Amino acid sequence: MSRKQIAFFNLPVPQCWDTSQGQKLKSACNFFPTTLRVLRISWGFIESDFFTFAVPNTVFGLVSALASSRVLEGPPPLLIDVLRRGPSVLFFNFYSLLLFDLANQQSPESVEEDRVNKPWRPIPSGQITSEQTRKAILYTALAALGFNHVLGIWSEGLLVQVLSYYYNELRGGSGLFRDVIIAISYGLANQTSLQLAIGPENTVSSEGRLWTAVISTIVLTTMHIQDLKDQKGDRKLGRKTMPLLLGDRSCRVALACLIPLWSLFSVRFWKLGVICSSFYFLLAALIAVRVLVKREQQQDARTWRLWCLWHASLYAIPLLSNR
Repeated sequence: MSRKQIAFFNLPVPQCWDTSQGQKLKSACNFFPTTLRVLRISWGFIESDFFTFAVPNTVFGLVSALASSRVLEGPPPLLIDVLRRGPSVLFFNFYSLLLFDLANQQSPESVEEDRVNKPWRPIPSGQITSEQTRKAILYTALAALGFNHVLGIWSEGLLVQVLSYYYNELRGGSGLFRDVIIAISYGLANQTSLQLAIGPENTVSSEGRLWTAVISTIVLTTMHIQDLKDQKGDRKLGRKTMPLLLGDRSCRVALACLIPLWSLFSVRFWKLGVICSSFYFLLAALIAVRVLVKREQQQDARTWRLWCLWHASLYAIPLLSNR
């Protein structure tokens, strides 16, 4: 790591630098702690979303690739090939998420919101400043363009970045189309993850694209469950989230109806057996009951995690299908 990179993250210059000569000594004593701190700050930006965006999208791509006879056109890839491409799928979702979260958390409004809802994040906790984060966005965006080119997903990756720019820089995430943008982003990330998992010699079938659209619609109509736990901070900042627009009660009733209905639709779409279908019905019923009965902030946070489990478990349905 160079002297400029260390200064960029507002870190102390290691003693193993020879300032008089302008050269660094080859020593790991300061390099590794500095690198670990950078990684820790990066993790702080994406921690809340990593297991609800990057991991599920990666699972979607890999699992759908293994269900190749139903979602692909062309020869099915070998299991070893799909697993070998797994790190590339996860890496794409990682850097796409990092770029989004850097932009999403650096504005004054977002910092103020995080002071209320998530004070442990890097900027409100003082680990990094908004200006340093702004510079990190510029470098990360350029790196993402290069990674997209190397992975062979130039157009898809670029569109993900455009949506991130619209959501954060143009304040699209503060308006009525917030959930629509997020749902489209999920769809693009899932489609790209699947394409990376199957390799360039295969293409996604019409049924595979339809299933991706179904997942995006599920996200669009149910993901505002995550806003239930953040109503205090969102109301303070005047954000237009579904619980604040529709009212807390109406939003909860809608979720309690939609989540079981989507479970029913998904298992019927893929013709799952009784045992597998029962799992999805029971999990959906548990979430529906909790969203209506458990209304404290911490309880809403646990219900949201259950929704994440339910949402991610839907990705396994093609592999369990009897079709």
